[in-house]
Amino acid sequence: MMSELLVAVADSVTIPCLATDPHVEDLHLETCDGSPLPLGLHYVSSVEKGISVQKAQKSFDGCYVCIGRLNGNLVRSGHYHLEIRLGMCSLYFLCDSHMFQPKFTWIIFSVPDSVGIELNWEQPPGSVRNYTHTEYALTAVDSGMYRCIARNEKGTSQKTVWLDVYEKGFINLVHMGNDTVKVRVGENLVLRVEIEAYPKPHSFSWRYMGHELWNSSDHIISTKAQGNSYFSELKLVRLKVTEGGVYTFVASNGDATINESFVIYVISKPEIVSHEGPVDGQVRCVAEGYPTPQITWYYCDQPHTWSLVYLSLNLVFSCSAERTVPHELFTPMLIGFVSAAAVLSFILLLLFYKYMQKPKYHIQWKVIEGIHGNNYVYIDPAQLPYDQQWEFPRDKLRFGKTLGSGAFGKVVEATAYGMSKADTVMTVAVKMLKPSAHATEKEALMSELKVLSYLGNHTNIVNLLGACTVGGPTLVITEYCCFGDLLNFLRRKRGSFWCVKPDKDCYYRNIAVQRETNDGCDGYMAMQPMSALPPSIPSEKRPDVLRGMKLNDVMDEDGLSLDTEDLLSFSYQVAKGMDFLASKNCIHRDLAARNILLTEGIVAKICDFGLARDINTDSNYVVKGNARLPVKWMSPESIFDCIYTFESDVWSYGILLWEIFSLGSSPYPGMPVDSKFYKMIKEGYRMDAPDFAPPEMYEIMHSCWDVEPCRRPSFGKVVEKIEMQLSDSTKHVYLNFSSRFPVTTAAHEDQQTENTNYRQLNSVGGSPNLSQPLLIRDDIFLEEAEPPQQQV
Repeated sequence: MMSELLVAVADSVTIPCLATDPHVEDLHLETCDGSPLPLGLHYVSSVEKGISVQKAQKSFDGCYVCIGRLNGNLVRSGHYHLEIRLGMCSLYFLCDSHMFQPKFTWIIFSVPDSVGIELNWEQPPGSVRNYTHTEYALTAVDSGMYRCIARNEKGTSQKTVWLDVYEKGFINLVHMGNDTVKVRVGENLVLRVEIEAYPKPHSFSWRYMGHELWNSSDHIISTKAQGNSYFSELKLVRLKVTEGGVYTFVASNGDATINESFVIYVISKPEIVSHEGPVDGQVRCVAEGYPTPQITWYYCDQPHTWSLVYLSLNLVFSCSAERTVPHELFTPMLIGFVSAAAVLSFILLLLFYKYMQKPKYHIQWKVIEGIHGNNYVYIDPAQLPYDQQWEFPRDKLRFGKTLGSGAFGKVVEATAYGMSKADTVMTVAVKMLKPSAHATEKEALMSELKVLSYLGNHTNIVNLLGACTVGGPTLVITEYCCFGDLLNFLRRKRGSFWCVKPDKDCYYRNIAVQRETNDGCDGYMAMQPMSALPPSIPSEKRPDVLRGMKLNDVMDEDGLSLDTEDLLSFSYQVAKGMDFLASKNCIHRDLAARNILLTEGIVAKICDFGLARDINTDSNYVVKGNARLPVKWMSPESIFDCIYTFESDVWSYGILLWEIFSLGSSPYPGMPVDSKFYKMIKEGYRMDAPDFAPPEMYEIMHSCWDVEPCRRPSFGKVVEKIEMQLSDSTKHVYLNFSSRFPVTTAAHEDQQTENTNYRQLNSVGGSPNLSQPLLIRDDIFLEEAEPPQQQV
């Protein structure tokens, strides 16, 4: 238990640690925490009286304990807390009443609990006036409202007083007017100062250029007080030229001092006060006035400025002092400066606006670090580590043709010597920036490199093979996909596509071959029955034939026609790749057929082709706000709320399926992206099934476009659904090519081993509990956990 002791500054206080045993020796004082006693704390100890601390200071605030020695053992008292208060004083309130036998009550409103203090006064019969008073030791915390109430059976009377308690005197400036004054010669000027002070200042004075002024006919000083407010005036009568300068008001009350100055300029006409010469060939002219006069020398009625006069000349000079008062506003120089500044500011703002409107290159793929509520927290790619084992010698690359070029860089076909082994030659794709790239774009390419190295290898993504980051511009080396992007591949294959209609025992071939550009088309391709078809391999049998074909035959794009089984295979492979990215907590954000590449064996690989695409000229990217976005592929929450999640990727995958089974048609055919389009998306408009989509695939598409993200299937579920539609032969071919085209760089193997120590961040898309929030935080990067099992 701790005892509180309240004492005023400079007073003495006795700590009552009385010894119960007279044999206690060496009684002394220590702090409760064992720290040294405050500097200047002196005390006298007595077994009978305790310990007396002399001349308390504010620094003595704290907890203390008395310690003594009894029979060789240390004994301790309880804890005592000293509270040192500044400026304690006594104040008397007088409360009188004309009522007969009143009962008095004091209410102190400064106390939070409104403590009431009742004092009763009894007076003999016949008395007409009663008095009562009480006394408190006041501190700053006692500031507030005090009310005295007198009451008897006839009624109640009350009076209220407001009390301000200060621990230290002060002087505050309230108002002083303009501190720079210009006045003409002969005019009067009054300088005013208003201050608040407590206690009352013991001195008020006005000074001119450091010298104290006294009341006179030229300087009249007056001071008045109103409560704690004080007003002082200095009246300057008929100012002279010589009375310009600095006037200072000074007030002091012992605790504080204030100095406030006024600068006075006396406007007067120029006056020559002296002229001398010639002396040593020079003449001198001195003038005074405000504003500063301009001195001009005249000779032969023409103005000249002379600095030296030769004694050998017998000439007459005239000295003239003039006051030139320029217009204070809109001088030619000021107008020129303002105009130039306005034009420069406009140019800078225009350049800044153009720079901000210019699209910035950045990697679309985002790796999630964690989930908080309904918000994804992304890893900063710049903070990801980069393993130097990915480095590949620049001199072992031989560049070929350009595969794609965009606003920020390009992708070039190259031959790499010794990529996996010393004697191997491999065709690769190399990403690079343009020479004019800015630092932010260089950082973005480096971020893409780090993300690819973090993700590791998978059959259905464009895998990282190496990089060149030293000794020149950054180069990112990836797998080469010889058949280009899926969108144009589907459009090229329209003329040889074979479709099996489930309700008719016949084959249909697209005879209206139409070449499309990136601008898309306005509808579906017309399908007509063929009466005579060239010999072909039925769709059901083609996978069996593939088993017996040589690998080079399968790698030839023109070796086979395209059928529904191939479209299912593309859909399955992209779902497998996206399931892999989701297992790595990666969001794609621009999933579309244009960002799927095809390599040998018609293997689909997911990539981000943004570096080699000029989105300013690509109609698939529409201006929204200050950015260009692939609106037709985006989910409603991404379009309207800028939210990108695993589930928004699932929506984009549904649009990709529509592209695949329409053989490369543009989604929402014939519909421009305008206010009507946004309204239809909000109202739940969805595209009809494309011509070549089996009912099961359109059902998957429709589930991907559910307005509620939590009801969309996960990529793992999509893989399972499509896998049930694939023939066993197609599965076998997929497994065959998965094993034939591994990435075998040592850096990749190390990276793959490192990345298996993480577990996937779950979202509702893969959870059976549809009532939980869109995003949950249950499963975030648990190290040393088992990696997710891939389905084949």
